Amino acid sequence: MRPRDLLSKWDNLLFLVFIFAVLFRQVWLIAFSVAVSVVFTAARIWNYYALSRITYRRLWRYRRGFPGESLTVRILTANEKILPLPWLRTTDPWPLAVGPQDETLLSPSHIADQGNLVNLYSLRWFEKVERTVALQLRQRGIYDLGPTQLQSGDPFGLFDNAVEHDNQEYLTVFPEVLPLERLKLDAEDPFGDRRARRRLVEDPTLPIGVRDYHPEDDFRHIHWPATARSGQMQVRMFQPVSSQVMVVCLNVSTSEQPWLGTYHTMLEQLVKVTATLVVHGVEDGYAVGLISNGCLAHADRPFRILPGRSRDQLSLLLQTLAAVTPYTTTPFEKYLVKAASNLPYGATLLIVTALVTPALLETLISIRRYRTHTTLICLQAAPPPTIPGVRVLHLPFSP
Repeated sequence: MRPRDLLSKWDNLLFLVFIFAVLFRQVWLIAFSVAVSVVFTAARIWNYYALSRITYRRLWRYRRGFPGESLTVRILTANEKILPLPWLRTTDPWPLAVGPQDETLLSPSHIADQGNLVNLYSLRWFEKVERTVALQLRQRGIYDLGPTQLQSGDPFGLFDNAVEHDNQEYLTVFPEVLPLERLKLDAEDPFGDRRARRRLVEDPTLPIGVRDYHPEDDFRHIHWPATARSGQMQVRMFQPVSSQVMVVCLNVSTSEQPWLGTYHTMLEQLVKVTATLVVHGVEDGYAVGLISNGCLAHADRPFRILPGRSRDQLSLLLQTLAAVTPYTTTPFEKYLVKAASNLPYGATLLIVTALVTPALLETLISIRRYRTHTTLICLQAAPPPTIPGVRVLHLPFSP
């Protein structure tokens, strides 16, 4: 029987007792029934207003970090009304991967890899209570916090009430950045295009005019409308740019067939290698981009971040890698061919993969004609085959 139904029966019983006492002139019984009714009424009113104007806030200095780091969160709970609260219980769902350093602070939850941060309060009128919790960042990812459940009631323990406080927030744990030496890259020329970075090339996506045709010009750059108007062979002129663009291509597939599942330890290593390339690329002066066939958390499609040198580019790249999941909607080979056609001309491609399949080999052979600076970084146990025109690095991974 629900508490509300039980209390309704008590109300009916008290009413019958009151009528009986009046009919038989039992003063003490009249006083008793009235007193109990007054207590019930006061308890109902108290319970009705108990959770009004209650605030629960998480106060952060930082909400992002790397695995192994620690953060602090201040939890501010306030009763912003004149009615005091004899008891208040807050239940905040909290992922274990970013849980408190003292793991006993979390109570068990029915959801896997999650606990509940429970706090009990007794708040006077217009009182605020602040508590500080030290958190330990344990694993890469973007984690949801909240919503928080608030529960309170009357001081007599007759009623209780619960509401859900919509205060969802996100806590980001970036992937670990490895030392560049562990990737076995050449310290003098880590990305394999040092000479090309100083050479000025023409970007065919940036035309700036036309000029007369020279024998060494590419036949594909002939401007036929201008040739028809002038009566002489004309070719397009393009904006000269320096090839300081790098795009990291991450293949999140760890098995040849999707139904074979995901090797999560291998996936984390792939993300770490990608993060290392991204960070060192930005530090080395590249405009760094990122593409992957993996979907992001709370998304259902592959992502692409165009190269850029903005102040927030590195933060965007690392936050995107923090959200990478093993779920794919497109084979990596098809996605790479489609995405490579939209990348800047002369960009250096760094392809990070756990497997080198025949389909990927065919794709690399086909794109090497117009992507002269391509590096394949493979983490599978067996050495990958040699691909003419493609720099191959073998980093066998063992957990």
